[in-house]
Amino acid sequence: MRLTTLRRSGGTAAARVDSDTSATLIDGYADLSELLADSDWKSVAQNATGGSVDLTSADYAPVVPHPSKVVCVGLNYATHIKEMGRDLPQYPTLFAKFADSLAGPYDDIVVPEYAAAQIDWEAELAVVIGKQAYQVVESDAAEYIAGYSVINDYTMRDYQYRTMMWDQGKWLERSSGFGPFLDTDYRTGTAIEARLDGEVMQSATTDDLVFSPEKLVDYVSHIVTLRPGDVIITGTTGGVGHARKPAVYVRDGQTVEVTIEGLGTVKNKTIVK
Repeated sequence: MRLTTLRRSGGTAAARVDSDTSATLIDGYADLSELLADSDWKSVAQNATGGSVDLTSADYAPVVPHPSKVVCVGLNYATHIKEMGRDLPQYPTLFAKFADSLAGPYDDIVVPEYAAAQIDWEAELAVVIGKQAYQVVESDAAEYIAGYSVINDYTMRDYQYRTMMWDQGKWLERSSGFGPFLDTDYRTGTAIEARLDGEVMQSATTDDLVFSPEKLVDYVSHIVTLRPGDVIITGTTGGVGHARKPAVYVRDGQTVEVTIEGLGTVKNKTIVK
């Protein structure tokens, strides 16, 4: 089952995606954050009978717009770790992103000129939590995952490396295209790719992760409670712009596409102002 959050006149609405061109509104739920907070969310979505929506002209919001936390994982693809000149980690490298940093999957990303010197792409698989998880073990973790989506961990590299703490390079307002769908049936192992103005920059598969989604739910939930609608961003593969020789950064007017086979594509144009 695929679910989404659509911008509508006067607000947003949660919807079940029925085909490439149509969806059914899930009455009573303004977005997937609200829907996932209902313990019976899956049945509610499956049995939705709200109005039909034509997706060919739909305006997509961030698929889960209001997570209480977005936990990001750095250095989690073997290829990316090697290109950054590091050893494989024993534990996940964690940092945070805020809900304010999320953008719709097709939104323009408006970047202030002072923050535009070293903008980079990071194609990532997003894990969305479906029920409260605390001290969950890896073998049980799958039942706590609502599904998966696509995200670009859009990064200001100069801000990231101003200090030893990465977070400030990851928080840019409304910069991380997220969506278009939450897929409840996705399984890792498909192609993940980033393109800059159509040119392939990253290409791998989502089973190259050092720490699987289940391992991450285990690890993070032993630190803090994961709540329905929370997001774990699982890290990026090799091919980021900052690691290239010479480095390549996203410039004004350029478009980044992140695609995960079976999940869809986020496509965001950068506008520097």
